[in-house]
Amino acid sequence: MFNNNKYPRTLLLSAAVGVACMGLSLHASADQYSEAAEKWVNEAFKNSTLSREEQLKEMEWFIKAAEQFRGMDINVVSETIATHEYESNVLAKAFSEITGINLTHTLIQEGDVIEKLQTQMQSGRNIYDGYVNDSDLIGTHFRYGKVVAVEDIMNGSGKDLTLPTLDLDDFIGLDFTTGPDGKLYQLPSQQFANLYWFRADWFEREDLQEQFKEIYGYDLGVPVNWSAYEDIAEFFSVHVKEIDGERVYGHMDYGKKDPSLGWRFTDAWFSMAGAGDKGLPNGLPVDEWGIRVEECHPVGSSVSRGGATNGPAAVYATTKYVDWLREYAPPEAQGMTFSEAGPVPAQGNVAQQIFWYTAFTASMIKDGLPVVNEDGTPKWRMAPSPRGPYWEEGMKLGYQDVGSWTFLDSTPEKRRLAAWLYAQFTVSKTVSLEKTIAGLTPIRESDIESEAMTEMAPKLGGLVEFYRSPARVQWSPTGTNVPDYPKLAQLWWQYIAQAASGEATPQEALDGLAQAQDRVMERLERANVQPTCGPKLNEPRDPQYWLDQPGAPKPKLANEKPQGKTVAYDELLKTWEEAR
Repeated sequence: MFNNNKYPRTLLLSAAVGVACMGLSLHASADQYSEAAEKWVNEAFKNSTLSREEQLKEMEWFIKAAEQFRGMDINVVSETIATHEYESNVLAKAFSEITGINLTHTLIQEGDVIEKLQTQMQSGRNIYDGYVNDSDLIGTHFRYGKVVAVEDIMNGSGKDLTLPTLDLDDFIGLDFTTGPDGKLYQLPSQQFANLYWFRADWFEREDLQEQFKEIYGYDLGVPVNWSAYEDIAEFFSVHVKEIDGERVYGHMDYGKKDPSLGWRFTDAWFSMAGAGDKGLPNGLPVDEWGIRVEECHPVGSSVSRGGATNGPAAVYATTKYVDWLREYAPPEAQGMTFSEAGPVPAQGNVAQQIFWYTAFTASMIKDGLPVVNEDGTPKWRMAPSPRGPYWEEGMKLGYQDVGSWTFLDSTPEKRRLAAWLYAQFTVSKTVSLEKTIAGLTPIRESDIESEAMTEMAPKLGGLVEFYRSPARVQWSPTGTNVPDYPKLAQLWWQYIAQAASGEATPQEALDGLAQAQDRVMERLERANVQPTCGPKLNEPRDPQYWLDQPGAPKPKLANEKPQGKTVAYDELLKTWEEAR
């Protein structure tokens, strides 16, 4: 989940003003739309994996498909990140000029998007004609039956309004927007991962390498496991302390009681530690939230019901979060939210961060920052997240945010189909590479492999290499085990805050969280509001029964800190290249 609060909550960027000035009308000539398409392709969409002729052909399809919707006012909404700003400020205007549909793309905070979505689902009153909604809600959408699946649009009322060059096989995130029934519910519009970030320039210093090896007995490098991450955090915070006269820290995080503290864990801290089961894109039968499903029905998150939310691996993960925050992060981090903590590594006094969103890439490569060289290349790099001692090969290793086009059954069909055209426009090959360059949140394999991204790679700190690597499949959003994301997600920050503040031990906090999740799922079961695959909770039993079973929940390890292990960054890139 990504929410950048440097933008005011009331900020509503849209293309409405620009569209109003266009004077679009039902009577505009076909030539006008073709001329507009040519102008946009020539001036704004120069970077594309299509030839100019192919781009114009794709735009002509949109012009023809939009004829029945010309003059309509269509409203869509998404959260505020750079990619959606590009859609709102550039693509909405281009779409309106090219099609004659008056498109308003509103930007609001992510929590507000979910609130509007929930309101429309519950009331049946149309608020927006299309939503860019995180795929984290796939389990919600699949179970409630309030969403018109993208696949149903493509095979039904929108069959003749589906772009021939949409090329679903080119999308890298469709696994995340597909339900347990195998149906595609949402169409990805942007995605970014939660990776490890580190100061490559510091890690390469011979004096620091020698000092680290002398203390810990192995090489300073990209940490493969949490043991190494902890050693490196201690090394910079306790032993190095200062670089160039400035206080430095070996870890960065945040701990304020705030909704963003929930994302810190659901995005997906327990998966990194290894709390769930094997399986990609999410563990089965127990996922990274600790929720167990049986035949698609959630049956519990407490260990006593077969879940793992309060199991030993989750307790270990939460304990490490609390300990590292207190011992190795800047003192002020304890009182920060996600958006306040996000810019801190760019200030130049943090050596590494285990939990860092690639959506921050653009803000970390600006000229003049302490973490950027004079030639514009970054002093930092991103790499795969280290894994905890409970992690096993075949498990997911981290989170990937996938903002996806979502359409509700309460939207009048004609409005929904017009919004479907705009959704396809924003991901079409004519515009997708320019959008990727603007927001650095790639959705297409062809864009990732493009020459334009190859040229940008040296200034992006490993982003291109990661997305081209086979490792990326281990990063995935919240999966289908979560039956009601909005109701359950709000529990996490309240209980995790108890552990962060010291009000409760990690075990006590997670016991409370697991029980609270089970109570919500119990209410869903009793109300029978989810006609498809709703919760059917297991009766509680002795937790030891479940800990003795294979897989999650996993029994406590005798040694939760094995030997630290690192790898040289160049060696890591080499293995990726060989694997490709």
